[in-house]
Amino acid sequence: MLPDLDTPRPPSVTPPADPGTAPGGAPFPDPGTAPGTAAPGAGGGGRWCLGTRLLVGGGLGWAVLLLLHTFLSGRWWFWLLVETAPPILLLLVPLVLLGAVPLAARPVRAPMLVLLVATLLFGAPRSGLTPAAPLPDPATPADAVRVFSWNPEYWDQDDDPDRFYAYLKAQRADVYLLQEYLHYTDRPVRIDALDRLRAEFPGYQVVVGSELVTLSRLPVLASRTVDASRWLSAADGSTPPAGTDWPEYWTGKTLRTDVRVGAEVVSFYNVHLAVQVEIDRSPLRADFYEFVRSQFHRRDAHLRALHADLAANPHRVLLSGDLNSTSLMRDLRRIGAGLRRHDPTAGSPLPASWPTRGVPLPRLWRLDWTFTRGALTVHEYRLTGDDGLSDHSAQQLAISVH
Repeated sequence: MLPDLDTPRPPSVTPPADPGTAPGGAPFPDPGTAPGTAAPGAGGGGRWCLGTRLLVGGGLGWAVLLLLHTFLSGRWWFWLLVETAPPILLLLVPLVLLGAVPLAARPVRAPMLVLLVATLLFGAPRSGLTPAAPLPDPATPADAVRVFSWNPEYWDQDDDPDRFYAYLKAQRADVYLLQEYLHYTDRPVRIDALDRLRAEFPGYQVVVGSELVTLSRLPVLASRTVDASRWLSAADGSTPPAGTDWPEYWTGKTLRTDVRVGAEVVSFYNVHLAVQVEIDRSPLRADFYEFVRSQFHRRDAHLRALHADLAANPHRVLLSGDLNSTSLMRDLRRIGAGLRRHDPTAGSPLPASWPTRGVPLPRLWRLDWTFTRGALTVHEYRLTGDDGLSDHSAQQLAISVH
């Protein structure tokens, strides 16, 4: 049947054009989207591109890691392994992520920018970067006390003894704070080099405690090893190992020497905290983690002992040594109230003291530190070369009392 040509039909109506579409109904491209690519959220159920997802995941993961660090550093033994990372990562990671923010989907750019800037501000003071380190004091007093602090790596075990002592004498310090006065085989071995020390340093008083040696040409009024036995426990594995012939090595990691400087008394704390990880052990074996756990509790005990001794000490204080701690770690902030941390007055804005030999790693860790308390001025402070005699740089200081 033919259609009825006389039946009127409704007029044809063309719908108004969608302002978000081009003629013909095709959507206008997002002006922020490169030709040939889909706009973020367009197609695929509104999914972000892989790069955006990686940025969001990385930024949130980094923020969570820093939050965990705030609560776990110095409180959970396993976190010592996390803290072995170079502190400079606290700057590098957020900076790399910030560089990717402009490439991300628009809705996440602002929140990720805020998040990453916050992590950068949190990490910068803990990164080890010291861009504002002052220059050496041109007016260092002629009577300033020269201090030399150093971990020589098992004394002269692997070095020519004559060269070793010649290096020490060349520092011409008034006070020497030396760690690792021992040799090491499969265990720490006590040594006796007192005759050699007295012959090489006439006019100095030689003080020995545990694995620590303090030499002073200024009058020594008193000295003692800070004993941590009270805080050590067999339950957590921190007590000296069974059968050891040198228990003081495990119970004493600080040698305090009270020295007369002019008319005042300065307590020099020579410190060597226990190392966190033994790199010769395989992380695939249980004893690797048993060692980390026991060392965590030993470090905690020695920090508690040191804190208690400092709290009861009325004198000016200079504390220096190999603390086996980085700027990332809470341990540096729990040593004692009123201590001022000092950074080198010359050299790199990223001072690092380890490793200088023996380990195939870049020198990115600063493990050697100096703190003062009371009316003491540090005029000069630098990390110096070890002449190939150690895996640690040495610390040289010039101080005065006022």
